[in-house]
Amino acid sequence: MMEQLTITAIIADDEPLLRHHLNYSLADVWPQLDVVASESDGKAALESIKLLQPDIAFLDIRMPGLDGISVAKALRKLDRIPVIVFITAYDEYAIQAFEEHAFDYLLKPLNEKRLMTTCERIKAFLVAVRAGESEKKTGAVDAIERLVARIQTPPNRYLRWIKASKGDDICLVSVDDVNYLKAEDKYVSVYTSDNEYVISTPLKELIKQLDPDTFWQIHRATIVRVEAIERVKRDFTGRMYVHLNEGSTKLAVSRNAQGLFKQM
Repeated sequence: MMEQLTITAIIADDEPLLRHHLNYSLADVWPQLDVVASESDGKAALESIKLLQPDIAFLDIRMPGLDGISVAKALRKLDRIPVIVFITAYDEYAIQAFEEHAFDYLLKPLNEKRLMTTCERIKAFLVAVRAGESEKKTGAVDAIERLVARIQTPPNRYLRWIKASKGDDICLVSVDDVNYLKAEDKYVSVYTSDNEYVISTPLKELIKQLDPDTFWQIHRATIVRVEAIERVKRDFTGRMYVHLNEGSTKLAVSRNAQGLFKQM
């Protein structure tokens, strides 16, 4: 059982308040996690990782001395590398972060729900590692990179991240944060609890890339995340709508899609 295993982590960020907040939030969402060090720069973080060999490293990308990306590159030389989670206020680093085998990527200010999702993924990953999924162990680096690649690009190849635009910025949006997607003119709008983004990929292509157990196409112009639905209701004309659990959003359900809700 996961609770019987000792899982350790290190936090590295040059902002004392962020280190404190992350430590506090981790204690709340993952009480069994043992944070063995909290460092304020990349060089100190690298030394602590070499010495303490934590299972997880939460690394800020912008730090004095060595930045988080440089720390991740240096970790390649170790026999045992931790699961790497980058934390930053600058989402333009996201693609570079994943090139360094980041397990996940969290944006400041930290969202506790998003942090909990990350922790649950890490638990599942570490269970697989400790259960001997890297059976032949051709080297810890190869084993961990192989497993990370498997999780980031699972066999069914469902999307985990959506590359979207917000104004002049290009952002990576986790599908776990998406409430619904709606086709509007030549573009598709991606709605989260806090933001709205735009992508050019047609809905008919997106639905093929999204997990059908997680996202349902309820209308030719609308895809909704099932967990975002609070209730389904018909109006006086008999037309069906889904109401989302955040805000007052109401989305129409086409006649062909109404069968999706028979079991709800």
